[in-house]
Amino acid sequence: MFNRILPGALLALSLTTPALAADAALEAAATASHRSAENIARNAWRHPVETLEFFGIRPDMTVVEIWPGGAGWYTEVLAPYLRDQGKLIAANFDGSTGVEYFAKAAESFRAQLAANPAVYDKVEVTALMPPARTEAGPPGSADLVVTFRNLHNWVMNGFADAMFKAMFEVLKPGGTLGLVAHRGTPEMVGAEAAKTGYLAESEAKRLAAEAGFEFVAASEINANPKDTKDHPKGVWTLPPNFRAGDVDRDKYAAIGESDRMTLKFRKPE
Repeated sequence: MFNRILPGALLALSLTTPALAADAALEAAATASHRSAENIARNAWRHPVETLEFFGIRPDMTVVEIWPGGAGWYTEVLAPYLRDQGKLIAANFDGSTGVEYFAKAAESFRAQLAANPAVYDKVEVTALMPPARTEAGPPGSADLVVTFRNLHNWVMNGFADAMFKAMFEVLKPGGTLGLVAHRGTPEMVGAEAAKTGYLAESEAKRLAAEAGFEFVAASEINANPKDTKDHPKGVWTLPPNFRAGDVDRDKYAAIGESDRMTLKFRKPE
């Protein structure tokens, strides 16, 4: 963003324009005091400001975040940014499948929101958990749908088609789907590959196209060329999980977080 390199006087003037003021609000949300120091530190790997700008976010949009998980890392940024002018719908998983992890994580997410109403009081939480819950929100209501590092779970559990259909249906015609996922090598397709956390970029594009989406653009914002994608415990070998414990920990710390595809799709008008 060019306003970061303007002299002080011009910077103050630049923030009077709506677009640049919105950029400043996004930056502020990503580094706000309601976020932990650990989560803010991960901005260096997850690039929330640059990623959301690539997806075309604006503060007056209706945005659906698909599967924010138990911690809602991106919810921490989206909620304050959209609170005054827009709307955030968090379409999370629930316990309808009987899987304890999903039930506990959904409960943890709701507790996090309830604990800080000054930030999260306007977030609408819904359930999207095939086969029982298959709607992300009211059909045709969202300007933007975003999802982060969830694709492997959908493919691994056999309901990727249902998830992409739900995302397509909740968007307005002309609306945008922004997707970030662990990027595998070209041959990493299907459920077995998904168990590593990685999937080929072609797999994401195929699933989106089959749901009716048009591919718009890809960004290397979240790329990491150091990631070899062949780790003993899959993507979770890398930080922040370090699932291998102390085994080669320095090696994996030097690699950093995973290589990620950042893809933008459009629902046709």
